[in-house]
Amino acid sequence: MKQIIILLATALMIAGVATAAPKVEKKFVTTVFVTDLHCEGCAKRVYNNFYGKGVKEVKVDVPTKTVAVTYDESKNTPEGLKSSFADLNIKVIKYMSEAEAQAQKK
Repeated sequence: MKQIIILLATALMIAGVATAAPKVEKKFVTTVFVTDLHCEGCAKRVYNNFYGKGVKEVKVDVPTKTVAVTYDESKNTPEGLKSSFADLNIKVIKYMSEAEAQAQKK
């Protein structure tokens, strides 16, 4: 009887492992937004409101009026982030990938 119970328990554990969903690897991307923010108060509003929503990191550069947002692309999009700026009454003039932003600096 003990052997049957052990065999059934082992079979259930093996079946559970076989049906477990594979872990999805997060892919983080960075998008740079050119905005109309003008002061440290605007920067603070961005910092305080952007984390969550799949956002990993936010870098605000007030002198150049740019905001670099690193996020999980399975949880957010540039258009979704753009609407988050609108919720803060910050206008997005344009946005680009981090590579495009680096190329423009050269």
